[in-house]
Amino acid sequence: MRLKLISCEIFYREFCAAVAQSINMVDVEFLTKGLHDIGAPDMLARLQAAVDRVESSRYDAVLLGYGLCNNGVVGLTARHTQLVIPRAHDCITLFLGSKERYLDYFDGHPGVFFETTGWLERGDGDGELSQLAVGKKLGITAGFDELVARYGEDNARYLQEELARLDSHYRQITFIEMGIEPDSSFERRARERAESRGWIFEKLRGDLGVILRLVDGPWDKSEFLVVPPGQTVAADYDSGIIRLGRAEKGAL
Repeated sequence: MRLKLISCEIFYREFCAAVAQSINMVDVEFLTKGLHDIGAPDMLARLQAAVDRVESSRYDAVLLGYGLCNNGVVGLTARHTQLVIPRAHDCITLFLGSKERYLDYFDGHPGVFFETTGWLERGDGDGELSQLAVGKKLGITAGFDELVARYGEDNARYLQEELARLDSHYRQITFIEMGIEPDSSFERRARERAESRGWIFEKLRGDLGVILRLVDGPWDKSEFLVVPPGQTVAADYDSGIIRLGRAEKGAL
């Protein structure tokens, strides 16, 4: 098969390794990290534009290296070529090899940040610590004086107290080792970040299984959603995570 892969650049090393050994011919386009931080409507617009740029009838399928990602794929429409999307809440499912393993680990490790080569070398500043920080998502990562100028002193003080309370929930960094690291430098950087905060550090073996199966196929319906041309992606709040939505008006 000839496939088009559109992926977050967080997976750059992992997907390059998978494509290099794939049985298929896979053309790859990486989009800038952190699209889920700009809000679901804007993320959807960026992804839809990328899908729409794919040449008609050139590929057997368009693959997405994304999960549900804060509903950023909800409403995405397959145009002329079927879409294949992992049933994943976010990128950590792809790093750990299954949604079940991710949920099992997350349930047993509350307050954990994950780090990978992609987060460490392509994330801004503190990598995922910055990407997931509540203040960044709310647009209130400024200093106290700037917060006062924006919201007034009482509101600024309240925001800082709430952010400190929420940030105190996190107490561990887990580095996911995918087996594609060139040396121990990424693990060392993750460990140093944990130590600088007085947090627990843990290394967890990752699993390229979902990534490999995405670029190789076939796509088992329990692990991937296949979206036929003219149909859209919808959220599934049961175990499926995503499902088919309404067909595009006028689609066959």
